[in-house]
Amino acid sequence: MAAMRIAEYRHLMLGRFLFIMGLRMMGTLVGWWVYELTNEPFAIGLIGLSEVIPAVSLSLYAGHIIDISEKRKLLLRGVSLYLFCALLLFALSTRFTASFLSNHWITFCIYIIIFFTGIFRSFTGPSFGTMVASIVPKDLLQNATTWNQGIWLSASVIGHASVGFFIAGFGNTSSLGIIVSLVTVGLVFMWRIKPKPPLNIPGEKKTLESVKEGIRFVIKTKEVLGALSLDLFAVLFGGAVAMIPVFAKDILKVGAVGFGWLNAASDIGSILVIVILTIAPLRKKQGRKLFFAVGSFGICILVFALSRSFWLSFAALLLSGIVDGISVVIRGTILQLKTPDHMRGRVMSVNSMFINSSNELGQFESGVAAKLLGVVPSVLFGGCMTIFVVATTWFKAPALRKMEY
Repeated sequence: MAAMRIAEYRHLMLGRFLFIMGLRMMGTLVGWWVYELTNEPFAIGLIGLSEVIPAVSLSLYAGHIIDISEKRKLLLRGVSLYLFCALLLFALSTRFTASFLSNHWITFCIYIIIFFTGIFRSFTGPSFGTMVASIVPKDLLQNATTWNQGIWLSASVIGHASVGFFIAGFGNTSSLGIIVSLVTVGLVFMWRIKPKPPLNIPGEKKTLESVKEGIRFVIKTKEVLGALSLDLFAVLFGGAVAMIPVFAKDILKVGAVGFGWLNAASDIGSILVIVILTIAPLRKKQGRKLFFAVGSFGICILVFALSRSFWLSFAALLLSGIVDGISVVIRGTILQLKTPDHMRGRVMSVNSMFINSSNELGQFESGVAAKLLGVVPSVLFGGCMTIFVVATTWFKAPALRKMEY
């Protein structure tokens, strides 16, 4: 509880909780909505592509801007623009819009809006990470990082689970209205944070040189590079979550409510393990445990692909969340402890680029694989590739394997 005693950190966490909850609700709802409009698994993959193109393209530049900017203002601006996108989706989901736009054009407009959310996320995601280090003393960073991940995962599980019930009970439009409300209240909490000026002098380095410095640091710091690479490729190939709307609707036949629970399952597992790790942090051989966690994640994906029982599928995703939560905490702690203060924006942006590209490219990869191989074989392929990546990285990244903190 040490970090949570700091008032500014509490405001940041409350704001982030509401923002992430709204963000995850929106991502889940859009996947379901697009599949309803198109009945095409590949269309779900295009959502990820729409977001990943701007998110990855701007990530390195965003890191430079974060490092030379007043971070609170940048964060508030990004969240406000994201709120505007949520309002546009709300308007797009209404009966009035459906009366003069076809499903094809509504889907196209969704992709355009998601494209812009990718731009805004390239700035807001790393900003949260840099704000943590600006508010919390270095001796409390590990505790703050664990809380930060716990808040993120708590918001994610509530967002994923609740939106399925909201869709079933109230429809897409009312659910988007709830999302708009959550992001708005989250923005109010973020306003209560004091300004966070940059640690380095604006204009001190040219943009390109500043970006190169951040990349060089990540490449040089083998533990950071190994952890990010492992996450990138494991999530890229293990993105079974992207196909959950198809499994829920056509394979397991559990409808919108079951869809919400399947989406929430991995996050429920993650939050359980986060609570445990907050009370009893990992003390030894964290690098080795990271490998075992990601390998177990791949096995869970294989079980999910083969399952035809809702409860077995739920259990597989729940266990995948438990091992993923372990890897998230280890990776987040490595990043916070290894990164100098004046480079946090750039390094967190590289991290964001890896995460965004792995999640959204993973969603696109799942859509393409589902179109070429079929839904179930594509998820099986992803699970096998995740295990292969872990085995390869085990031998290629000995520094990460031996990492302890």
